[in-house]
Amino acid sequence: MSLQQFMNEAISPWMKDEGPDSDIVMSSRIRLARNFDQTPFPIIAENEDLEKILDFFNQEYHQQSFKNYHDLEFVRMSDLKPIEKRVLVEKHLISPHLAENGKLGGALISKSEQVSVMVNEEDHIRFQLYFPGFQLEEALAQAFDFDDWLEEKINYAFDETRGYLTSCPTNVGTGMRASVMMHLPALALTQKISRMIPAINQLGLVVRGIYGEGSEALGNIFQISNQITLGRSERDIVEDLRSVVNKLVEQERKARQLLIEQSELQLEDRIFRSYGVLEHSRIIESKETAICLSDVRLGIDVGFISNVSKTILNELLVVTQPGFLQHYAKKTLSPQDRDILRASLIRERLKLEK
Repeated sequence: MSLQQFMNEAISPWMKDEGPDSDIVMSSRIRLARNFDQTPFPIIAENEDLEKILDFFNQEYHQQSFKNYHDLEFVRMSDLKPIEKRVLVEKHLISPHLAENGKLGGALISKSEQVSVMVNEEDHIRFQLYFPGFQLEEALAQAFDFDDWLEEKINYAFDETRGYLTSCPTNVGTGMRASVMMHLPALALTQKISRMIPAINQLGLVVRGIYGEGSEALGNIFQISNQITLGRSERDIVEDLRSVVNKLVEQERKARQLLIEQSELQLEDRIFRSYGVLEHSRIIESKETAICLSDVRLGIDVGFISNVSKTILNELLVVTQPGFLQHYAKKTLSPQDRDILRASLIRERLKLEK
């Protein structure tokens, strides 16, 4: 897998599969933060230290494979153009922080894009592993295995009392962020989600937008993750998150059923209006695109739309982002030019479905 393939393929191979509860839970992710022992953390490290870590990952892991994660490709942030970094962010392969601040950073990405290792972000190592649908336990088991594989060659910064040591105190302990990406349109339409978020926060979890901290919940897509990493085991954290997600899944299904029972015609009209906007628009902004894609996804899940696959919607969710549009055009585009190209790509892709 070459860097160009990461750039050109809008949808990651693992996203083509459906997992449990995939009508609501789009993906499950485990992210582990680790640091090299006896090496200054990235926030205070000298450039020489960071270069040594980059060289280590390039030499030890580039083109290597572990279990189902084949042909790991190592790329340096300094070798990427701004648009290329933005595309990797839009595909959730690297964080916005690494793209913006990681001059001496890098990424190790598997061929399936199911695993990506961010190097010299806030910590020396932040690796994440994705599964489709609601599969937190499986993701955690695989993350443990991958972590053990890395640790065969790396001595981690670890304290017997505090656990894994990290740049940010909120990650000390397990160093783990478990999260699920959820599509909650019915809870949003009925305005129940705004009342549920404070209750979720009180349970030690946090609700964010599609790109994590500081991002907006575009297209009714919410990321639910743990906040506490110290004093609890990884399995306890996952179990707490699993319990809350199960309740959200239950409430979203009830809200969908209620909308159909009380406002079926209005709901169907909203969904097909959004489908019409996507199918016929000549210019469309990213926020409107996200709303329309959310409505169409809901239409598929409740059985109103049968001629569009959710795989196509996952693809459009990425290909319509600013970075990918400019990569596709091979040039920098003004906001209006992006809106025109976005509409054109959506029309072309939906035509292929017919």
